[in-house]
This record gives sequence, C-alpha cells and structure tokens, in this order.
Amino acid sequence: MDVRLPMTTAGICLALLMGGCSPGDEKHVAKLEEQTATFEQSLDAISDPKLKDAITELGGSLLLLERAQLKLDDIAPHTEYGADALAVLKHYPTPQALVDTFINGLFVLHKDASSDYLTDLQPVFPFNLNIPGGFLFPHGIEWRSVTLSNKRVIAYQPEWSETDPGIQLSPSSSNVTNPDDLTVTYPFIDGLNVDKKSLPQPVSLQGEVEVIAPRRLYSFDLTHKDVGQTRTHDNLSVKLLKLEKNYAEVEVSNSLPLAPEVAETRINPLIVQARDASGQYLVRAGAINESPEQVAFYRKQLAQLQQQKSWSDTLEKQLGDDQQAFEKAHPRRYNKVYFHGPIETLEVSVLDFSAATVTRKTLDLPIRTFNPHTTAKAVQPLDLPVVVYDDLAANWLKGADLTQEQLKAGVRIHQSVEEPSAARIEFSHRRTFNDELLGDELNPGVSPVTFFTEKRGGKLDEPIELPPEAYQVDPLQATITYDLNLFPETPAIAVGSMPLFLATIAKQSHDAKSLPKGLAIKDNTLVVDLKAFPANEWRFFVKDDSGHYLKQMLSVSHDASAEGPALLGVHYFYGHPTRVETYQRTDLTTVQYGFEVKLDKAPVDEAAP
Repeated sequence: MDVRLPMTTAGICLALLMGGCSPGDEKHVAKLEEQTATFEQSLDAISDPKLKDAITELGGSLLLLERAQLKLDDIAPHTEYGADALAVLKHYPTPQALVDTFINGLFVLHKDASSDYLTDLQPVFPFNLNIPGGFLFPHGIEWRSVTLSNKRVIAYQPEWSETDPGIQLSPSSSNVTNPDDLTVTYPFIDGLNVDKKSLPQPVSLQGEVEVIAPRRLYSFDLTHKDVGQTRTHDNLSVKLLKLEKNYAEVEVSNSLPLAPEVAETRINPLIVQARDASGQYLVRAGAINESPEQVAFYRKQLAQLQQQKSWSDTLEKQLGDDQQAFEKAHPRRYNKVYFHGPIETLEVSVLDFSAATVTRKTLDLPIRTFNPHTTAKAVQPLDLPVVVYDDLAANWLKGADLTQEQLKAGVRIHQSVEEPSAARIEFSHRRTFNDELLGDELNPGVSPVTFFTEKRGGKLDEPIELPPEAYQVDPLQATITYDLNLFPETPAIAVGSMPLFLATIAKQSHDAKSLPKGLAIKDNTLVVDLKAFPANEWRFFVKDDSGHYLKQMLSVSHDASAEGPALLGVHYFYGHPTRVETYQRTDLTTVQYGFEVKLDKAPVDEAAP
C-alpha cells in the first residue's frame, strides 16, 4: 500500500476507502465514515462537471490517504522477511550494464489461445516487472507491428476493433497478470470452420524500447543514532526524521536539478529498506509519500476548490502555480515507510538522476514457440547473450529444511459465515519450497472435529451431537464446511486436528564436469532424464562461477518417439551453469495440527435457531 497524491479517479478512491478491514480505532473509523458521507453529499450540489471531477479526485484521495494511514498504524505485529530490492543492481558493474541486460534479455513466446481465431504473444522480460516498485529505472516499450509468415506486416493498435475485418494486433484482454501480452486476432467468419494451421502465423514482433539509467545509486545506512541528523554525500542528502519500532520517516534531497532527459518523467528515486537484529531484510507493509506539509497544502487547495462555483482557465493556472510554488519551497522528498517487523537498521538508497543516460533500441524480435510438452526429438536452442541471477532462490530453498514446528507456526485460520448453510473454516500457510516436493500421494489419515457450545467465560461446554451431513472435512484442501441449519444448538468452538504435510528433502551439489548419469549441461540448458529423476520427486537449481543462482527462463518436457529421447526435461537459464544442486524428496510425513477455534457468529436473521 504505497499512497501518493493525487490519486486516480475518486471512484477507485472511495471504493478502497469503504472496503477492506477496519482498523482497531473505532472512533477514528466512525469519524472517517462520517467525513466520507458528508463529502459525498457535498458533491451533489456541484453542477460544473470539471469542478466536480477535480474536487472528487482530490477530496477522495485525501480521504483514502487518511484511511491508509489508519490501516498502516493498525498493522498486526509480526515479522516477515523479504529480499534485497537492490540485489539485481548489485550484480552489474554499472547501471548501464543493467539496462543492456534488460533490453538484450527480452524475448517473445507464441502461446496458443483458447480460440482458433486468436494467437497470444507473450514478451518475456529478464527481470520481474510486477513486483512492488517494478524495474528500478524508468522504461517504456512501444510495440509497432507484427510480421506474419506470409510477409504481411500488421500494425499495432491500442485496442481491438469489432468493426475491423482484417487481422489485428492489440493488447491481450485475457491476461490481466501480464499487461504486456499481445493478441493476434484473425477475422471470424460465422459458420466457417477454420484450420488454425492454415492461417499466416506471427514470426516476428517489432517495436522500440527506451530505458533511462541514472548517474549512480548511493545508499545511506542509518540507525536510531541518526534521528534528527542530515547525512550528505556530494549532491545527495538524507534526513532521518523518525525511526520507530516498525516505521521510519525520511526526507531526501538532491541539490542538483533533474537531468533534462527525466525532467518530464515521473520517477521515484527513493528506495527505503529495513533490517531487524538478525540482519535480514523486512518486508514492506506500505508507505505514505506525502508529508504533513503536503497534506495541509492539498487540504487548502480542496477548500479553495469547494468555494468555487465553476471551473475556469484562471483557476486551473492558479492551482498549477500554487503547486509549483509549494514544490519549490519544499524540495525534499518525504517517505514514511512501514515494515513487517522491528527495525534495527535502515537503508535509504537514492537513484541520482542529476545526470542520465537514455538508451533507445529498435526491436525486431523473433517469435519463439516452446510447448510445455513436446514430442520433438531435438532440443530447441534459446541462448540469449545475458546473465541474470535469481535473487529469490536462496531464501526460497530454506524451505528444504522446514521443521514441523515452523510448519505449524505458519498456519493461518480464516472463517466465513456469510452463508450459514456453508460456513467454512480454512487452514492455510504461506507456500514454501517444501510444498513443491510433496508429490501427489498424500495420505491425510483421520481428521476429527467436534463442535462445542460455550460456557460463560469462553470455556468449552458440552459437545454437540450432529448428523454426518452437518459438516464435511476436506483434509487435502484443509477446509471444514458446516451447515448451521442442521445444528440443534449454536456452536461456539470447534476442536480437532487438521493434517499438514512435510517432505524430507535431501540436497546434493555437483560440478558440471562430474554430473550423475541422467543430468547433462549443454550451453545454457540443464537436460534431465525424467525416468531417472521423476519430476514429482526432484527439483534442480544451478549456479555459474560467481556462486549465484541463475534465473530460469522456461522449461519444457520432451516425450518423443522410440527413435528419439525417451522422456526429457529441459531447463533454460539466463547464463551458463557450472554447478547443479539437486533436491530429492526422500520421505513424506503427515503432521497433525491440533486446533481450538472460537467460531465467528453468523448473521442473526439468517442463522438457524
């Protein structure tokens, strides 16, 4: 939850404002809801649509900001560890080397869509763009066209047209998790069966990419001793305003102006990270990017807008001038960042955009087809001229040593009683590497559960006698579903045992020159004999000579004919492996998780007596 004003439309603002879990301070929540109702009512009296839009956006954003602040202040105390957000940059000697890797590591996959009239194209980036904060540097890609197998070039259009009778290239509407995906749409002819193989296929994708690299990155390491102090390095300064148990407030400034290349670009040069006493990075819980002075300024602007009868060019100019004057008088960038866990040290990193390097490249990328399961005899090459490391692998692989106590400690219990005939208790835990190797032969055993009424003081009373159809336990999905209409008395507590599963995992490490039979390294691939190393029992991670794990690009399985290879798994990496780590499940244990859950109450007017 990173909140920065001004937000988008107030429709989104108010939806977020009214939704979600209520913070603990009920008085503040009630006051906020009252403010929201008053604000919404005031909008009805505004007739000028432009003025109404401006007030709606700014006022809704301020209310959302206040709601976000309440939620962040009410974070439940728990520690959660994450990865170093700057790890990717630390693998490359210069920011420009990271830019070159970003551009040269891009490739495009051909993916079959559900319809014979659609073909999906998936640009694959070497770095994850969907993480909070995304790629470190400002960047953009403009797709221009796709070239088909019949040499025809189809221009890119920003959205699919229902009236266009020809072949179209447009953004995909079916994959919201990959917003960069594209779709080639062929004309649909009602009543005519089309053989997809007869249609001209996309063979290359054209476009242009631009990435802006900063002059440098500099990091300040701060502790409680630095509160109130300003630390300076050349043109960069950081002031630690406050450092509390789980949040910090900082101000950052750059005494040099932004480079002309980024003067009109929205950038976030500030990366704030925290570690606890163990030295591990804490996961960010959210941030507020507006200082109290900024919020007061926006409130003043809102009050000024609410006094107007209509929108005008003069008013728009005045608002813009006031904004520029405020920013000039307050050049420091403010951040209030919350973390999941107690802060011991703070790492404030600043991307220095007082100078910048703009890299632009025209793209003409071949479209590659890699079916997850193929009968091809030969291994298709995919060796790109870049090296990318998997900075999450080391932490992920800690799950290979997961203990029963750690597994139980990670269980979270959720309840749902909105539908009294299908009330649910769900047991979940954060997925770990151990879950990958559980296989599919799970034996949950008996999963008993008993429902009790409750005495005064919250203690157990008598167990409730129930017909078998009153509840159902699904141990593999870790859920209990019960029908309150079939309960003779209202249950207050459920007591029982839910099975969890724990794999015993054996790890081995092999040099590329002495791999066991059934494993082979060829250029940037690891080829696995799946008969010797069944996929449901084994996992493989590779390193190069740097000692870092290489990031996997994709993997496919070859199930060829008798003349070809029997059954192979092929793993492609950004870089050339020199060492292979194998992880094998050698045993599987069922761990009983005993529970006593105080049940949420169903709505009174719907629950059975």
